[in-house]
Amino acid sequence: MVDYKKKISDLLEKHMSEKGFKLWKGIISIIPDTWDKPTSSTGKYHKKMNGDVPCQGEHVYHLVYATVKLFRMFNIKSRTTDADKMLFAASLHDSLKYGELGTRKHTDKQHDREAANMVSSNKETFMKVLTEEQFFTMEEMIRFHSGQWSSDVPKNEKFDFSNYNPETMFIHMLDMMSTADLIQTDVRE
Repeated sequence: MVDYKKKISDLLEKHMSEKGFKLWKGIISIIPDTWDKPTSSTGKYHKKMNGDVPCQGEHVYHLVYATVKLFRMFNIKSRTTDADKMLFAASLHDSLKYGELGTRKHTDKQHDREAANMVSSNKETFMKVLTEEQFFTMEEMIRFHSGQWSSDVPKNEKFDFSNYNPETMFIHMLDMMSTADLIQTDVRE
């Protein structure tokens, strides 16, 4: 079995700034350890071609791996705070999918809001690494990573990505691509 938590950490260490990775190590010790839980608690969604449902770790690894491979879309270089912004969003987007303690039986439909609120409530900590603009973009990426289905989309309003940063659509696209089993990584199972 693949240790996706370690693979994620190894990739982040290679591509985040030193300060960003140090912060990640602190975050990983606090957020719920749900890496081995399925991305779909009912087994109805996120199915791979063989019918298996990937674990949270595999799904997050898809996003982190693809983000690094696509940095050049945004003219981002590894080991910069711009890389940190993108990698924090990719690695934290589903961090509260099983609730704040990771103990929910089923996934939380408002996990996007909960994860973004967690990030927002720790703004001072993130500001030790990111600029104000980078922080707000990262928080938005997490809050609206579910696109039109995001918890914080105002009721009776049409969701339009043109109202958000391009990175927000990027993380949503990667999330959807992983959900549809369209991201290939260095792991071959």
